[in-house]
Amino acid sequence: MNLKTLIVTGASTILMFSCVSSKKYKDAQAKYNDLNAAHTKLQADLKGCEDEKSAQANKISGLQGDVDNLNKQIAFLKENNTQALKQLQDLSVISSSQAESIKKSLDNIGAKDAYIQDLQAAMARKDSLNMALVMNLKGAIGNLDDKDINIKVDKGVVYIDISDKLLFKSGKYEVTDQAKTVLGKVATVLKNQPDIEFMVEGHTDNVPYKGSSVLLDNWDLSVKRATSVVRILQNQYGLDPAKMAAAGRSEYVPVADNSTAEGKAANRRTRIVILPQLDQFFKLLEPKKS
Repeated sequence: MNLKTLIVTGASTILMFSCVSSKKYKDAQAKYNDLNAAHTKLQADLKGCEDEKSAQANKISGLQGDVDNLNKQIAFLKENNTQALKQLQDLSVISSSQAESIKKSLDNIGAKDAYIQDLQAAMARKDSLNMALVMNLKGAIGNLDDKDINIKVDKGVVYIDISDKLLFKSGKYEVTDQAKTVLGKVATVLKNQPDIEFMVEGHTDNVPYKGSSVLLDNWDLSVKRATSVVRILQNQYGLDPAKMAAAGRSEYVPVADNSTAEGKAANRRTRIVILPQLDQFFKLLEPKKS
């Protein structure tokens, strides 16, 4: 084998290994970029959850301060009223029946103290359940653009806002195939919480509806969109229809200014509202059986 042949063979070998290494490097770089993007998204989600948790903690802290003040007032009243009652009895200013009535009133103060503590525990538990529900929903939906779907807690109520761009075509109320996939992910989380009841609300912008004779205006359009979503959750994903309600809000509960295209787009949305369980709250108001 002459020198020229050796040089050609060696150069070919080096070139081949160089190509292979370059391809592996590009593949690794692409995987790194994907992982880095996923990491950035998860960091953003985590920060949002931490901010929400901090806000809820501040609310609980404020309530705890109110409870502490009430407890101090209760202790003060107990001490002073008991002493005043004894003085009144010694002076024969009040009758024994009146004294007994006052004593019962003082005993009720203790019952109200326990009632306040029960309310505080119930509110803390509700806040924890809402936070867990939001985390589960965000985890199930994944990396969907926040402009298309937004999950939040406001005044103790969980809201899931889905843009009509994702759900429906303009002026229509038939749910798109892409939206059915998203609704399926939401349904999976809600189905694991059988006690939850929720309402699906349809919202529009202020542009007058101009379509088929079946629908008269934005009221009709918002209601039909809400019932379309409810039917899919019931028929395709098996959610209990007794736990759902459908409502149309037309153009009258906007979240943005309808004078801009961006504002109109924000107002065209479907909202799932996780309804508070008022029956459990009212049970706290019922007198306990002895």
